[in-house]
Amino acid sequence: MQMEQASGLSDAEVEQSRQKNGANELTAGERQTFLRQFLASFGDPIIKILLAALAVNVILLFREANWFESVGIALAIFLATFVSTLSEYGSESAFLKLQAEAAAAKCRVRRNGKLCELPVSELVVGDIVLLQAGEAVPADGVLLSGRLSADQSALNGESTEQRKTPGGASGDFLSPSGLFRGAVVTSGEGVMRVSAVGDKTFYGSMAREMQEGTRESPLKLRLEKLAGVLSKIGLAAGLFVAGADLFNSFVLSCGMDPTLIAQQFQNPAAVFGHVLHAATLAITVVVVAVPEGLPMMITVVLSSNMQRMLRDHVLVRKLVGIETSGSLNILFTDKTGTLTQGRLKAVSFACGSGLRFRSLDQLKRRRALWERFQLCSVYNNASELSGGRAIGGNATDRALLEAACPAPGTAGGQKTVTVPFDSARKFAAVRAGGMTFVKGAPEKILRACTHYLDEQGERRPLYAQTPVTAEWEDMARHAMRVLALAQTEEPVNSEGGLRGLTLIGLVGIRDDLRREVPAAVRTAQQAGVQIVMITGDNKETAAAIAGDAGLLDRADSLILTSAELQKMSDSELIERLPALRVVARALPTDKSRLVRAAQQRGLVAGMTGDGINDAPALKKADVGFAMGSGTEVAKEAGDIVILDDNFSSITRAILYGRTIFKSIRKFVIFQLTMNLCAVGVSIIGPFLQIDTPVTVIQMLWINIIMDTLAGLAFAGEAPLPEYMLERPKRRDEPVLNRYMLHQIACMGVYTIVLCLAFLKLPFFQGLYHQSENPIYLQTGFFTLFILCGVCNSFNTRTYRVNLLANLRKNPLFAGIMAAVVLIQIGMVYWGGTMFRTAPLTLGELGAVALLSVTVIPADLLRKLALRRKGIRGSI
Repeated sequence: MQMEQASGLSDAEVEQSRQKNGANELTAGERQTFLRQFLASFGDPIIKILLAALAVNVILLFREANWFESVGIALAIFLATFVSTLSEYGSESAFLKLQAEAAAAKCRVRRNGKLCELPVSELVVGDIVLLQAGEAVPADGVLLSGRLSADQSALNGESTEQRKTPGGASGDFLSPSGLFRGAVVTSGEGVMRVSAVGDKTFYGSMAREMQEGTRESPLKLRLEKLAGVLSKIGLAAGLFVAGADLFNSFVLSCGMDPTLIAQQFQNPAAVFGHVLHAATLAITVVVVAVPEGLPMMITVVLSSNMQRMLRDHVLVRKLVGIETSGSLNILFTDKTGTLTQGRLKAVSFACGSGLRFRSLDQLKRRRALWERFQLCSVYNNASELSGGRAIGGNATDRALLEAACPAPGTAGGQKTVTVPFDSARKFAAVRAGGMTFVKGAPEKILRACTHYLDEQGERRPLYAQTPVTAEWEDMARHAMRVLALAQTEEPVNSEGGLRGLTLIGLVGIRDDLRREVPAAVRTAQQAGVQIVMITGDNKETAAAIAGDAGLLDRADSLILTSAELQKMSDSELIERLPALRVVARALPTDKSRLVRAAQQRGLVAGMTGDGINDAPALKKADVGFAMGSGTEVAKEAGDIVILDDNFSSITRAILYGRTIFKSIRKFVIFQLTMNLCAVGVSIIGPFLQIDTPVTVIQMLWINIIMDTLAGLAFAGEAPLPEYMLERPKRRDEPVLNRYMLHQIACMGVYTIVLCLAFLKLPFFQGLYHQSENPIYLQTGFFTLFILCGVCNSFNTRTYRVNLLANLRKNPLFAGIMAAVVLIQIGMVYWGGTMFRTAPLTLGELGAVALLSVTVIPADLLRKLALRRKGIRGSI
């Protein structure tokens, strides 16, 4: 063993080990090119329907010269697919970043009896690696000699540094000799033998998980169902229109005379013409029935909200992640750096009398006692200040130094370390300025104390330790690491025991909760989101943090350790998941397993985190929230990056997600109501001798309103706090719910009746001089259709009776609708033959406006009728 450690592997042994165990490289998965991702986006269910409609339009293009519709559909398809692909390209770069970081590092290795520096990728099992403070551990292995402390928070999420000593075996993060790739040596030095490389390391196992594909988003699942429904409705409507047109051509046009009907069938050219006309009309109805603006609208609403979220410190990397966050049922969150601040701080102090200072700001008011705390913390410390932050030493030393500085009388002072800290002795002592300062474990220090300093800094006899012991226990219950600080005028050495000490006090140190976390947790829970904290801390510490954060929101809240979790079968875990609130001593693989269990239960699962250990679960989750201060790997694996590390920003993302889905639903109601009106008029029109009420150019303008302008208008809908009081939508919940269908059916039928009445009633035919020139009635109908759509848009944007509710929060909506009205009026007077319009008198225009406004009270009556039945609108 000693000879092997001294010389390391030979070249032959290196090659043999590489053949047997592989190199220290991570296997790369195949990455899709931009073109392949672009082509894959055509698999969207709505896009498929539009492609079919486009193909038929192109076939009939030369006969009908209807190139406006074809160009419109093609443009909608291209923009929706290209923008989506451009926004998401590069989402697979997390693993490439992981490889780049690994390949750039080098390490010191003993080979052939010499010390050499090699790239990390060239390490093999059995190599002897030298480590010192500041270096990253290049592979999994066992410490052979030396002593060091390692920061493993990026791997296991635990903020406490682990002290590593020789002896034992690797395989557990808590092993005294186990070292793991991705950890950082914070102090000390040592020699390590490599035991695992590449994909077989903990780091490598996480990299493999990051390459696994993720399941379909809830939005895509819902759109697939919507596409199925719309395609069936469109096909049925098309067949019905074709049948109606054929019936009108062959039967009604002949006065239902059997002889004339038979004569028509004897003319093949006439029959073919009627059939082709019916087929063309049916295809037109199918195209009109399909909301070709929906993919474009979804891209617009996601992109516009992405910019708004950025102002709220939420960076969206994958567009679909915004909407998915609104459907979250369960959120798995890392503790360190997410719920907590990610660094230890001195947060509490108790003096020997049992008096507790809940913050160090309170202690500062007792000047004499505060100064003794400062002197002990600064002198008995292995860290140093640089730029206002402590560096070097362990995390506890850094926390004490930052809390105590600047300390009086320490500048330029000399100190002598008489007793370094040792886990066996459990204390450290420093002699400075004629006084010995001691810090260590309370159970060790308190036994040696005969006096204490009271809150005024006066030395008093310590007759009873019960009060200060009670505060010690209370600190421990609140997840604090407790240190005792003491002083004595006598020197202390490593050989003799401690005695005659004067207790300065007990200081509580912990990675404290972020200030905004409890309120943010309550908001998420009110929204029906279950929050589960995953941490590397022990069970007691984890329970204390979870209690302070408000995570234990039910009597049977379940707190498990990783070992207890591993003993549970997948079915048992899925069954007990609703009660789970905390997983302590967690391993990286636990996080991915929990996400899988939640997804198998049918839940939409989210994951927050900032470390390398979180990256696989961030990618596997339906939506991953990475902290802005976290590792680059975590940020690139996540769907959304929380730039300010503020947990409340996650609740904002959830609110935005819910707002986006509601905006999509509002747009669907608006567009399908207009589509239903257009299809209804097309179906019934032939029976009433109404032919071509809307021209191709007019239909192009209608499509611009329905698709682009309406999409922009509804994309600006404001996120309302009331949305966070609703339960999350099911992952497979249809886009169309009963309330939406009720509104579409009622208002669609009403506008159909209104339009047909306008075209056929003698009163309107006389008012618009139908007998003299039909263009005035046609202009009136075109304007009526547009204004009905505008009025319906106000009905759609809120379920409230007050249509102006929260309208000020979306000024773009009112602006767009006002612009539509003004442009339509301009078309009436200056559209000419291109738009088939003629100027109307003010009376004629006013009549159209009054008719269209009746859409508003009609929908108001519908809302009131539902409320009388106890049904409140829900979009």
